[in-house]
Amino acid sequence: MSIFPRISLKPEVTEYLRSVFLNKEVLAAVGHQEAEQRFQKLLLCLSHPPSHTCVRASTHLAPLEEIREKLRGELKKEQACSSPAEEIQIVTHPRVDDVLLLPVDGPRPVTQLSSEVVVGAQCGSAVLRGAHVFPPGIIACPKFMKVGDVVSVSFDLEGRCTRGAFSFQGNKVFVGNGVAEIDRSSIFCADEPPRGVGVRMVEPLYRSPSFDGILPSLVFLQNLPSVVVGHVLGPQPGERILDMCAAPGGKTCHIAALMGDQGEVVALDRIRNKVDQIRQNAQLLHLQSIKAYCFNSVRAVSDDPSQETEGPPFPPESFDRVLLDAPCSSLGQRPSMSCTWSLKETCSYPPLQRKLFHAAVQLVKKGGVLVYSTCTVTLAENEEQVAWALKTFPYLTLQPQEPHIGAEGMLGAGLSAEQLRLLQRFRPELSWEQTDTTAPLACRADRDTIGFFIAKFLKI
Repeated sequence: MSIFPRISLKPEVTEYLRSVFLNKEVLAAVGHQEAEQRFQKLLLCLSHPPSHTCVRASTHLAPLEEIREKLRGELKKEQACSSPAEEIQIVTHPRVDDVLLLPVDGPRPVTQLSSEVVVGAQCGSAVLRGAHVFPPGIIACPKFMKVGDVVSVSFDLEGRCTRGAFSFQGNKVFVGNGVAEIDRSSIFCADEPPRGVGVRMVEPLYRSPSFDGILPSLVFLQNLPSVVVGHVLGPQPGERILDMCAAPGGKTCHIAALMGDQGEVVALDRIRNKVDQIRQNAQLLHLQSIKAYCFNSVRAVSDDPSQETEGPPFPPESFDRVLLDAPCSSLGQRPSMSCTWSLKETCSYPPLQRKLFHAAVQLVKKGGVLVYSTCTVTLAENEEQVAWALKTFPYLTLQPQEPHIGAEGMLGAGLSAEQLRLLQRFRPELSWEQTDTTAPLACRADRDTIGFFIAKFLKI
């Protein structure tokens, strides 16, 4: 698994993260050697994709088993399986009843070719998780590349490749081989990138389904912890629920589905085209209960509590449940081989998260539930925010989470052992301790996720 380097961070960011994972409480509990080893495993793990693909099934539209069989049939057609020996493995999760898991095969022995297409880091990460290459992601390709050419695909690790170049000799990572489906002139000479697949991956380094156009209403690609969040929130039919930072709408749609599309799910995001994406996903998944607004959630509480409005801002205590999936440093995303952020940028999120939290607490009803989540691994954005919230809002209490399939909270924020047990931290470094590859996929999948954090509060 050492084909990729550890995630490349600025030295100041690396040292900051080391201080997080080797804080005094952790060192006292496990010792310096074990803490350092866990930290190094984390950096290595973040640069690799998880060993499974997780899809959320639209069980509000069809039974899980029916969706699984339809998905198996579609993937067989997509991959042109030729014999029963190539049966596609799709397993259900024993504790998350709308999740299907598919194993990822990799890293595979793929020989790099001399003809090369260079893509951006975001595109490269998507390829490592099963996607084909789409034209907007292509930065450089051979001078005379035409439809049908077999090419290698690498991604620019540091963002230094010039768009339209014929080749690139900088720091890059090979992710597999594919067949060009668009020629060079169509990619770079048109007014806007053409639609469709640019390079269809035929020998990816990590083989997993692309899901491009496969059962778009019945399956939704979503990381396992992101699905868990919806279940932890526990939405009930007929409730009014707020998703504060909702784009692209995966969690919003999941909440509506869990409610049987009965009630109201209000989704807010401050970027208009992302709000359009929420609406498109809701339409695709046949969900009518979602109302999406372009609005800054920091200002979502109305100054006039007596004013009743359909859209934001809202009077205090307008919602039965609130999800604050907060903007964060995203240091738990996988695969991620390079992050060019400075320490200042990395540490810039807690003040915004607290402003959003203030609004969330005001908007949830007494007796209502507030769930806070991030896709990062720092203490400052996770456990320290919980400690701050419990001190700032004494009428908030931590609640048990169901399902609880991740680890407990991390030491270092001064929380009690009982409080840490109520938190859920998905720690991708734990996946490297799972050496028994014969263990059920669901058991391995719980330990091999993106980095993620969930806290559940009750307002009393």
